[in-house]
Amino acid sequence: MSMTRQPNTSPQTLRVLRLLLEEPTAWHYGYEISQRTRLKSGTLYPILIRLADQGWLETRWAEPERQGRPARHTYHLTQVGSRQASALAAKGQEAGAVQQPGAQGAIG
Repeated sequence: MSMTRQPNTSPQTLRVLRLLLEEPTAWHYGYEISQRTRLKSGTLYPILIRLADQGWLETRWAEPERQGRPARHTYHLTQVGSRQASALAAKGQEAGAVQQPGAQGAIG
């Protein structure tokens, strides 16, 4: 018998969701999310892609702030994503399992 985990409940995914819930309607750059969660790109971007594929995140390209720089991908929670992330965060808080994005000892 195999034990399966609920989707989107890994410590890393919960860190991303917790961060996005701080400003659910704001657009966030992937690099900013990486810096604030301390997740490396090889961990972060698959999470962002999966959440977007599930309809939890909306994505868009943002024009560069300076000429000669590339456009950047930005992310923010959809209404569905905000509701689902809030529910997961509440469950995590009840269980004491969700850490703040910049918390010491966080896995990354």
